Amino acid sequence: MSVAVVIVGAGAAGVHTAVALRERGYTGSVTLVGGEPHRPYDRPPLSKAVLRGLGRPGDAVFDIDFEDLGIGLEPGRTARAVVPGERRLVTSRGDLAYETLVIATGADPVRLPGAPAHVLRTLDDAERLRAVLDARGELVIIGAGWIGAELTTAAREAGCRVTVVEAAGAPLGGALPAEVAAPMAAWYAEAGAELRTGTRVAEVETDGVRLADGTRLRADAVVVGVGARPATDWLAGSGIALGARGEVAADAHLRASVPDVYAVGDCASFPSARYGQRLLVHHWDNAMLGARAVAAHIAQGAGAPVYDPVPYFWSEQFGRVVQYAGHAAPGDTVVRRGAADGRGGRGPGTGGAGRGDGWSVCWMRGDRLTAVLAVDRPRDLAHGRRLITSGAAVEPRRVADPDVPLKAALREHAASTAGT
Repeated sequence: MSVAVVIVGAGAAGVHTAVALRERGYTGSVTLVGGEPHRPYDRPPLSKAVLRGLGRPGDAVFDIDFEDLGIGLEPGRTARAVVPGERRLVTSRGDLAYETLVIATGADPVRLPGAPAHVLRTLDDAERLRAVLDARGELVIIGAGWIGAELTTAAREAGCRVTVVEAAGAPLGGALPAEVAAPMAAWYAEAGAELRTGTRVAEVETDGVRLADGTRLRADAVVVGVGARPATDWLAGSGIALGARGEVAADAHLRASVPDVYAVGDCASFPSARYGQRLLVHHWDNAMLGARAVAAHIAQGAGAPVYDPVPYFWSEQFGRVVQYAGHAAPGDTVVRRGAADGRGGRGPGTGGAGRGDGWSVCWMRGDRLTAVLAVDRPRDLAHGRRLITSGAAVEPRRVADPDVPLKAALREHAASTAGT
């Protein structure tokens, strides 16, 4: 069977690539191949709503009329290999010939040695975890990253007793410098959860975990949230170049190393001229923007712009909205806005300042912003993201003043203000 565009992966990246192709006027056949048996669904609601009892699993299903758009759905069909020289996709239900292949298989959660533990990646994972939370038992959550914080929030809201084990010295050890993330440790205690940083897990056991120092923590359930790896094992032997982290090493148009194959979302990295390095971004916004970029290149070819977004991510945890835009490097200068004392960030935080309604951290390289972290300060995030996108020069002194809107930190704005 020959299909013009075959998209492997029916998550956000794959679904939105298919929809964007139709929006771009692409009239060829489009087929979505997904390994799960469900209709395509979005993942953010799983941790942000379903686990917290704020929504039902069905609410995560995409409200898209695939039939009306002429997009074929193949749920429960697993990709096993690809033969680029023959333009052939090998699946659990036989082969599919393609003209263009889009790899959007996402990432698989990292698992730890020992007894099986819960993870949160799929709709089925969320339903199993919701049953665990409803039982209001004792949980050990491994990892205090973004997903660990959201899991802890949901578990405490459900009335579970929670111990969080984190190998790094502060929450979000893999995402933020320790001095920036340190105030977030107080959020766990405030929510009634025990956070153990600098603590490694040796093995998951049937009734808890064994730590590297031999200590055992008992639990009715163990949840692992220590990251994810690109789901690309099935590409072995295909000749498609992979990066150091196992991801498809795509080019500036998200094309793979073989003709007529693209890669998008959590399974692909891309070269960023903005940051001078290859980026692998495991966030929903990247899946959405990447899908549009792939569709544009398939539909219009060489006229499509290169893909170089400002990465963006947000999280709801412990009654706070945490947002991050950009990409900070170790050598960037950290500039704080507001007091990150562990008590800040509990309100709507519409903007300025020193009122205990949130805090932000900016990263700068010279006189340019490279990244911004905002806790209940959405205006800082919005302004900072625009400044990063534009590459405009800013005045560090004004960036550091929480009473000055970030958009007013532009060098020319500061100069004109000084002259009045």
